[in-house]
Amino acid sequence: MAYYYSTKLRISFDEALSKVAQSLKRQGFGIFTMIDVTDSLKQELNIDFRNYKILGVYNPQTAYKSITLESHMGLMLPCNILVQQLENGEVEVSAINSLETVDNGLDATNLPMIAAEVSDRLRAFLANLHLDINEPKDEEALAFIASDENVIAPIYG
Repeated sequence: MAYYYSTKLRISFDEALSKVAQSLKRQGFGIFTMIDVTDSLKQELNIDFRNYKILGVYNPQTAYKSITLESHMGLMLPCNILVQQLENGEVEVSAINSLETVDNGLDATNLPMIAAEVSDRLRAFLANLHLDINEPKDEEALAFIASDENVIAPIYG
């Protein structure tokens, strides 16, 4: 099994970020961190790189269930969503496959069930990106993505 799920979109990078925010919210995920790799590489190494953002997301209910069963599960939070511009102009959106990241040695707990729930939600999130739903935009999530204040600065250098 692959360690990630992925889908490709034929829309602009900014439009993809907007759809990502809306689809994540429909699956109960909140975005609370964003790493702008493009900007970081430019600032730290003076390298021009394609649009590439890593979003840290989590679902409060499943996060709570996980960390109450295994206190070190916080090491696996947040779930990462990768949004990257491909050379052919498409935008690829990828999500971690939580079923592959949970240790099978934890079978005595309910963690594999929680990982399956998160996995199902992330796959639904990706599938929803292809829907053309005329819903009001989630202005708060879009403002978060657009804000430079939410970009995590590199800790090296």
